[in-house]
Amino acid sequence: MIDFESLISSFIVLWAVIDPIGTIPVFIAVTKNYKEEEKKRIALVASSVAFLILLFFLVIGEILLRKMGVPLPAFQVSGGVILLIFAIDMIFGDSKPEGELELLKSAQETAIFPLAIPSIAGPGAILAIILLTDNSRHSIVDQIITASMMLLVIVITYIFMRISGPINKKIGRSGAIVISKVMGLILASIAATNILIGIKEFFKL
Repeated sequence: MIDFESLISSFIVLWAVIDPIGTIPVFIAVTKNYKEEEKKRIALVASSVAFLILLFFLVIGEILLRKMGVPLPAFQVSGGVILLIFAIDMIFGDSKPEGELELLKSAQETAIFPLAIPSIAGPGAILAIILLTDNSRHSIVDQIITASMMLLVIVITYIFMRISGPINKKIGRSGAIVISKVMGLILASIAATNILIGIKEFFKL
């Protein structure tokens, strides 16, 4: 039986860290000099590469930690702290659109950078994927749900990139920034939860 609470929770976490709406201004800036057909290809490549990167960490992220001798509770705490810093930066610092648009000044305009990395498959998304697929806390079914939600959010991100023009006209860059900050607030509460769970498991409380 599908755990709808787990499904919704995974979707919210992944939506917050991937932030499909925040990708729109980045995509528009990256592809401003490209024709429509090229924009379509860039959106597809960026989404595909981001999915493969996150899938890689979903499958072997925890295994890598074990090989390096890092206990998962310690990673939960450190990952939660990093996610919290990431969330605080989203709220009080540059939002995702503002921060990533700055990368365009010194980066080649490609689907890989800054679209696939770090706009879609950024550090926050990678950390979230590893934490959401903790074998000690989540069953195989839960992890399949997480993978499905990850795919769904990336498909939504691809769709948003394809229709970025009309969306940007509706919400504007300011609208994307506001939504990004709200996602940062949600992410901060999720990060705090991971820190508390990590401390509880590490000290066997």
